[in-house]
Amino acid sequence: MNAAAVARNGRAGAERAARGTATKAAARAGLSARGVIYVLVGALALQIAFGENTGQQADRQGALAEISERPFGSVLLWALAVGLVGMALWRLSEVVFGAVGPEGRKAKKRLQSAARFVFYSFVAYSVLSFAAGSGSGGGNSDEQSRDVTSRVLELPGGRWIVGAAGIGIVGAGLWIGGRAVMRKYRDKMNLAGVSARMRRLVDITGVGGGAARGLVFATAGVFAVRAAIEYKPDEAKGLDDTLRSFADTPAGPALLACVAAGLVLFGLFSFAMARWRKV
Repeated sequence: MNAAAVARNGRAGAERAARGTATKAAARAGLSARGVIYVLVGALALQIAFGENTGQQADRQGALAEISERPFGSVLLWALAVGLVGMALWRLSEVVFGAVGPEGRKAKKRLQSAARFVFYSFVAYSVLSFAAGSGSGGGNSDEQSRDVTSRVLELPGGRWIVGAAGIGIVGAGLWIGGRAVMRKYRDKMNLAGVSARMRRLVDITGVGGGAARGLVFATAGVFAVRAAIEYKPDEAKGLDDTLRSFADTPAGPALLACVAAGLVLFGLFSFAMARWRKV
């Protein structure tokens, strides 16, 4: 057997391993971990909407703090961290070997997977830091947004960079929400044999949750664009401040409650994805 054949066989073996049971388990654990975070963030935002929140941040930091205060909180935090590491590794395998589906090997799909790998690597690191006892998880989302925006604005062409990033986040939010409304997630799920009632529940969580998540992304992007235009880092908002801003609209806390409920739905949808996602 020549070297080329050996290389082909080795790559084929690596690809089979990447699509094997361990990778599938990692993907499903990661989707479940994402679900936990979104359910908690949505629940915290609901408390804010109804005036019951005592200062807890409605973001990943707040969700981690909420978990840490529960019985066996430390164990749950480590389980969450492991799940998110699994999510990052799954996305990395898609970069190297391609995602599931006819277009999974295209450069566009690999680039999307690369972006998701970087994002979930950061999230996993922050949760690992929190679980290890730092208690910071990287700081709350509002502080992070202001700090990063301030540093970038100081760079040559910083306003353009922040503005472009903000426009990109707005576009991502519209893309997320649009795909959810069009139920594109069905292409990634294996719902054969699933009852009609369960399909309807999946659609309720997928459409409602995806639309709410997209709206939050798009709104955060608008604030980033405003920070660039006004040259004010404080105009950039993290997840907590973005959610609270919905209560400042003419619709008041009712809009925040709707968005918060949508984030809870997205968390539940993540559990459905963990069960039926094609990996």
